[in-house]
Amino acid sequence: MTTLVQQDLYRMINQANERGERLVVATVAHTRGSTPQQRGAKMVFFQDGEVAGTVGGGCIEAEVWAEARESMQSGKSELHHFSLTADEASEEGMVCGGTMDIFIEVIE
Repeated sequence: MTTLVQQDLYRMINQANERGERLVVATVAHTRGSTPQQRGAKMVFFQDGEVAGTVGGGCIEAEVWAEARESMQSGKSELHHFSLTADEASEEGMVCGGTMDIFIEVIE
């Protein structure tokens, strides 16, 4: 997946609103250490299961995906903390070793 251009993000939000659909936007709010994406990276989750953008990769993106699905159902926006410590990263075969705070926002 690739990073989202801001104009594309707003277009997707507008189109979902026109269809009356809820969507979820995950935004990297803060990073520390080595992380797969930097602050501001975004990923959009649609009701039909489609996804655009990226906030990382591997296990972090899978965890964000799970949190986004939960937020899609609950309608609740939340800030989540993800750790990519050296031990956890090496177990997953990653080269990262930092932490990421990702805001998962429900848009209706």
